[in-house]
Amino acid sequence: MKKLVLSVAIFLGSLCTFAAIAPVQNSVETSILIANEFTQIQIEELPATVVDALKAAYPDATITKAYMNEDKEYKIEIKNAGQDVTVFTDATGAILKK
Repeated sequence: MKKLVLSVAIFLGSLCTFAAIAPVQNSVETSILIANEFTQIQIEELPATVVDALKAAYPDATITKAYMNEDKEYKIEIKNAGQDVTVFTDATGAILKK
């Protein structure tokens, strides 16, 4: 009987070591965004070519904010089909991929 009780105790003790919680490592991810500095401008200051290009690409969109950098590139925030979308263009109205 002693051997049975001792065997059960050793068996249950060995199960506890497998049930131990493994330590959790916290990983920190750092992103650095390097971008040209855009300054906000009035929507009326956008060139007509940029506005026409936006109307062609997003016919139902409304322009909410406009920004411009030193390279005459434009960052334009629009609302299209209920979603906020950011579009980058150059002075000729060509849509840039950023």
